[in-house]
Amino acid sequence: MVNLPYGLLRAFLTPFLMLLFRPKVTGLRNVPVNGPVIMASNHLSFSDSVFMPLVVPRKVTFLAKSEYFTSPGPKGLLKKLTFIALGQVPVDRSGGRRSEAALITGLELLSQGKCLGIYPEGTRSPDGRLYKGRTGIVRLALESGAPVVPVAMFNTEKIQPTGKVIPKIMRVKMIFGEPIFYTGDPTDLKLLRDLTDNLMRRIQEISGQEYVDIFATRRKAEIEDED
Repeated sequence: MVNLPYGLLRAFLTPFLMLLFRPKVTGLRNVPVNGPVIMASNHLSFSDSVFMPLVVPRKVTFLAKSEYFTSPGPKGLLKKLTFIALGQVPVDRSGGRRSEAALITGLELLSQGKCLGIYPEGTRSPDGRLYKGRTGIVRLALESGAPVVPVAMFNTEKIQPTGKVIPKIMRVKMIFGEPIFYTGDPTDLKLLRDLTDNLMRRIQEISGQEYVDIFATRRKAEIEDED
């Protein structure tokens, strides 16, 4: 059952955003109408988490950084309520046992037949290129048996660049690729890496982005050091 805040927000935003941003959607039939599924999308902007769920005919639950739910003051409260209304679940993604807890949360949602949204890069691209994927998404797929649908978002980094609150009005585009079914041992680290690299190639094929074989967090750290 869709929770009330999510349902109300979707009902309010859908006609408004459809009119202004005129989403061009390809391959939506590739998203299973029921049962567990993982949506694996490139990540260009905060607005990815708004546009993609609005066109998918079932609720998409994202695993969001816990910091989004703990910011202080009225602005922090507004951010928390927005993420809850968007159907996002707070997880600690800082590594180690905390990342393990995030995987457990994802498995619980998939065991309930939910549609789980994940950004394999782990963070927004700092420059519009596609970066190396984290292996947790493939581990979730192997342990749950859920198919993975690769997704490509277009123009969202122009619509809402990092740090900008007011979006620019322009057309958004999305492509949903054919679902991928993974099999194998989820404890095989080499297998996890190989399958994740394969997934990123699939996303690259439909997004047309330049691929960078390092993690986006590393590139962000390099950019900060350059400043």
